[in-house]
Amino acid sequence: MLELKTPREIAAMDVTGTFIAELLDDLTGRARPGVNLLDLEQRARDMIEERGAVSCYWDYAPSFGRGPFRNAICLSVNDAVLHGLPHDYVLRDGDLLSMDIAVSIGGWVADSARSIIVGAERPEDRHLVEATEMALAAGIAAALPGNRLGDISAAIGAVAADYGYPVNTEFGGHGLGRTMHEDPHVANVGRAGRGLVLRPGLTLALEPWFAAGTDGIVYDPDGWTIRSADGSRTAHSEHTIAITEGEPLVLTKRERVTE
Repeated sequence: MLELKTPREIAAMDVTGTFIAELLDDLTGRARPGVNLLDLEQRARDMIEERGAVSCYWDYAPSFGRGPFRNAICLSVNDAVLHGLPHDYVLRDGDLLSMDIAVSIGGWVADSARSIIVGAERPEDRHLVEATEMALAAGIAAALPGNRLGDISAAIGAVAADYGYPVNTEFGGHGLGRTMHEDPHVANVGRAGRGLVLRPGLTLALEPWFAAGTDGIVYDPDGWTIRSADGSRTAHSEHTIAITEGEPLVLTKRERVTE
């Protein structure tokens, strides 16, 4: 069941999205060689508490996880890409870190992820991160009223193909609003002109994520952390957007998009 949001409700989601952008900016500045993932997790918790926000991850217990998630952010390193469980790991020079967070403020949710390279960059890692960012931009550009959901998926998948990366179809984007996961599912590959017609008021989290060498995944013993099946590096980019009568609004940018 789809819930179209009013302009006032989208503005409320923008407040949440702006906070998430600020939080990810803060953690990006702190993520350097020698920093423990648990310190980044604690900083995320502190910022959420100070803002009066609520973590959407705490106690999250989907069918694919092992017990409730008891952290405020997903932190995934190198070949880990999704649902990374923060743990006692000290970042090293050249690590590829993906950070994914969703919170609620005043009952309205936003969700965003970004991948960064800690310290010295490897060209192949920059290429991978850039691919997810460009795929996200292409998906957002296709999110126009009257287009179809498949147009977004096809745009994301086309960028993956251009960069030479396979696409996993088990996890992708999703609707959101009052809860973290709502209809519809947004695949990271698809056929243009197919699927749901995009209407103003629809809010979506678009999240292309790629592994350098495979579309297969494996789970860590913790039951949460998802890694590439071949051990290749991974990257993940995500924004919350709103479909409007014109261009889509990106609600998880640092700059506020609504008053």
